[in-house]
Amino acid sequence: PASLETLVNGKRGVIALVPVGSTEPHGPHLGLGTDVVISAAACLRAAELLDKRGTMIGVIAPAISYGVTDCATGFSGAVSIPGAVLTPYIAAICDGLLASGIRHVCLVNNHLEPAHDAAVRAVLAGREKKVSYACPLTKRWARTLSAAFKSGACHAGRYETSIIMAAGPEFVVEELRTRLPSVPISLSEKLAAGVNTFEEMGLKAAYAGDPASASIEEGEQLIQRLGEMVVGEVLE
Repeated sequence: PASLETLVNGKRGVIALVPVGSTEPHGPHLGLGTDVVISAAACLRAAELLDKRGTMIGVIAPAISYGVTDCATGFSGAVSIPGAVLTPYIAAICDGLLASGIRHVCLVNNHLEPAHDAAVRAVLAGREKKVSYACPLTKRWARTLSAAFKSGACHAGRYETSIIMAAGPEFVVEELRTRLPSVPISLSEKLAAGVNTFEEMGLKAAYAGDPASASIEEGEQLIQRLGEMVVGEVLE
């Protein structure tokens, strides 16, 4: 593969796609880095779509694997970074990438905790032309996703589990996934009502939704839509 120096000195603009996620429990069947795996899959698909356009090159930067995960307080494996720390950290990463000759940076986030989302979005202030943000919480993209996502019962449920089955099946404990009962609790509704932790919401095993109904086919479709989301934000 060509070096970054060769790419930035070439004719096509280089777009850095940065996977953003968190380190937190995702039920007994998925790994702590689930959100990062989802973001990386979206970046990979977006890079393929950008390459087909012929005018830009998408490169995938090292991931930002920790974030604001206060919702998972009390569960083993949850490592939360304060938003006031996360924003300048990500901003410094973006500035460093731009200083290296990258034309544009897109932060691709699939950890949907509101405080985390706000901390990442804050990076755009003063960098609107140079940095974009792709996240399913943006309504225009949320509309393109599955019914499981729209239900709000989507933490390690059918939505996220399908994507991981397609993007990284080695991160799924199949013998557990297929036996898990459905947990029909909408995180979005709970958060809107002021219930802010998994424990208070009733997510006893740190998942919501129906992971047993997940499928590779649905995961592939969702990865395509997430990749299109990233490309849409970059082009805009």
